[in-house]
Amino acid sequence: MSQPHSVQSTRALALGALGVVFGDIGTSPLYTMKEVFGGHHLALTQDNVLGILSLIFWALILVVSVKYVLVIMRADNKGEGGILALLSLVQGQAPLHSKARWIIMSLGFLGASLFFGDSLITPAISVLSAVEGLEIGAPALHPFILPLALGILVGLFAIQRRGTASIGRLFGPVMLLWFAVLGVLGAIGIVQHPQVLAALLPIHAIQFFLNHGTAGFLILGAVVLAITGAEALYADMGHFGTRPIRLVWFGFVLPALVVNYFGQGALLLAEPAAVRNPFYMLAPDWALYPMVALATAATVIASQAVISGAFSVTRQVIQMGYAPRLVIRHTSAAAAGQIYIPFVNWTLAAGVALLVLGFQSSSNLAAAYGIAVTATFAIDTVLLALLMRVNWNIGPAPTLAGAAFFLALDLAFFGANAVKIPEGGWFPLVVAVAVFTVLVTWRRGREIVGTRLHERGLPLAPFIESLLAHPPVRVQGTAVFMTTDPSGVPLALLHNLKHNKVLHERVVILNVRYGEVPYVPAEHRLAVTKLGEGVFHVVVRYGFMDDVDIPKALAECPCGMNLDMMDTTFFLSRENLIPARGEGGMMVWREHLFATMARNAASPMTFFRIPPNRVVELGAQLEI
Repeated sequence: MSQPHSVQSTRALALGALGVVFGDIGTSPLYTMKEVFGGHHLALTQDNVLGILSLIFWALILVVSVKYVLVIMRADNKGEGGILALLSLVQGQAPLHSKARWIIMSLGFLGASLFFGDSLITPAISVLSAVEGLEIGAPALHPFILPLALGILVGLFAIQRRGTASIGRLFGPVMLLWFAVLGVLGAIGIVQHPQVLAALLPIHAIQFFLNHGTAGFLILGAVVLAITGAEALYADMGHFGTRPIRLVWFGFVLPALVVNYFGQGALLLAEPAAVRNPFYMLAPDWALYPMVALATAATVIASQAVISGAFSVTRQVIQMGYAPRLVIRHTSAAAAGQIYIPFVNWTLAAGVALLVLGFQSSSNLAAAYGIAVTATFAIDTVLLALLMRVNWNIGPAPTLAGAAFFLALDLAFFGANAVKIPEGGWFPLVVAVAVFTVLVTWRRGREIVGTRLHERGLPLAPFIESLLAHPPVRVQGTAVFMTTDPSGVPLALLHNLKHNKVLHERVVILNVRYGEVPYVPAEHRLAVTKLGEGVFHVVVRYGFMDDVDIPKALAECPCGMNLDMMDTTFFLSRENLIPARGEGGMMVWREHLFATMARNAASPMTFFRIPPNRVVELGAQLEI
């Protein structure tokens, strides 16, 4: 019975992957061909149509199928994927010098920063391109396109706090219908003009470059729209597994996309006027409005996947120590990965709304799309090359050849998009630079704070000895003091002893550490050291995708006593940071930025799920 169960599980995962993984790349046919020919005013000759179709087909094969699906998806970090999981693999196993590690780490977090720029554009361009189909059948509806798109997007962000568990089960069937319709419509177009199948041969792509030169190269800036979302196949690998994603891609999604693109190409050869929106004009007149409804549903699902991805990446960078604590709410008791981060949600909502109002149409937004995606492609290739050489023990010649090949493709797409920076490509770059600045400033600021606290602190060993020599008054109960310096006495403990002149009968010095792995097994969660005099040093370890719950972890603590939360008090130290010029610091504007983030960070009680009525906060002033 195990085999049927395995097949059934694979089918369920495959259907789930359809609803999450392929939304972005699956909605690209809405605007790709329109932007290639309409946006670049490319003549609708047979050679040009075959050349573009060939470029799209081979981009899907080489970048998505070979690079991501067949190669990068081998780089699973305990089952998880994504640029941060790839980064942690390289960082964790590559014997790099400190400067090299910093460069690689910066590359990885730059890729994560670029993701946030892409997260703003994807919902805007996808939903706009879907509802623009309304004006194909009724041009009088044009004034309503923008308000309708904004309404859909605002509604999507508004429901995030409730979670998507209730409607998430519909995502797979809806996307199954979407890709099936893509294939059917494309097949109808191909049957009428089967000569477009010649574009499967790469000679047409090569001939296109030879005929158009520089202009042909710049067309890649629109062709790349067909492969946006490729990185999602790797990023969502942990949710569905490698096998279901590969099966769905090669067995269903890739054929549906290729057939639809070729069907649009056939339509353009037969009816050049269809260039204003070849996707919708491929459908029969009677099917236009149902197609708009289906396309809107598909783009909402694609947008939901991007928003959920932004929540997930934010949690990862927080737990890797590169961002301040934010309020993280779990929207499902059954699925730990379903989270909601209010600050990220409404920041994205504001950014998406500004994009829609500022760019007005999907064609204008296409100018801003692609630069962040292609930069991420290149960063993934660099990290992959390091992984191939160090972790997979592949020789230098094959590694260099593979990296050079994929990097040439990535940089070609990036270069073609770079010319669009003045037209809108600047937007995701500005967002990425801003996010990257926040990440590195927070990381550096926490290092400075750690150094200052260590300098002011008292070593733990002499403190334990002093308790034996000069025992203070002990009171009933357990006190938990959280610290980032495992070798020093927490400031909150010193302040409590100084001002209250008592010590609890059981003292737990708690150090929370995050590893360069997605998850830490339960059996490796805790490490307990008995220091004597009723003092314990407890280390709680989490991965960068683990759910943090300190009371739950301590409930399993083998400390030799039962930790009753009603008899336990958590003492937290909150530093009042004062920017000041000094050695080893940062530029003043970065110090102010760090201090502002620290003041507005979520309370440790909320982040660590500590009951508020069990917490005592003690302040400390600190110059940075």
